[in-house]
Amino acid sequence: QLQASGGGSAQAGASLRLSCAASGTAASDNVMAWYRQAPGKQRDFVANIVSGGGTTYAGSVKGRFTISRDNAENTLYLQMSSLKPEDTAVYYCNILVRGLLYWGQGTLVTVSS
Repeated sequence: QLQASGGGSAQAGASLRLSCAASGTAASDNVMAWYRQAPGKQRDFVANIVSGGGTTYAGSVKGRFTISRDNAENTLYLQMSSLKPEDTAVYYCNILVRGLLYWGQGTLVTVSS
């Protein structure tokens, strides 16, 4: 089970940190990722982190967003900086466990100019 939190409203240029708490499985053992879905658009990949700690980012967020994981807290994070209005979306976390993909409920981020 995944519980996402940390969304909210921010001005362009500000920062927000999203959290995704995992239960029932160890976050450190699995690939975890953030996706986002803007109004009227498809859900897009944002970033992921693999069990070894390697990370991958979408080009639109590279250099501004940082994905990380706290193994002790079993929680995934997305630190978002230099936010832009086009970052406005519902952000979802997911975890890949033995070939099955589980999604969190989403948290809304709204960035105003």
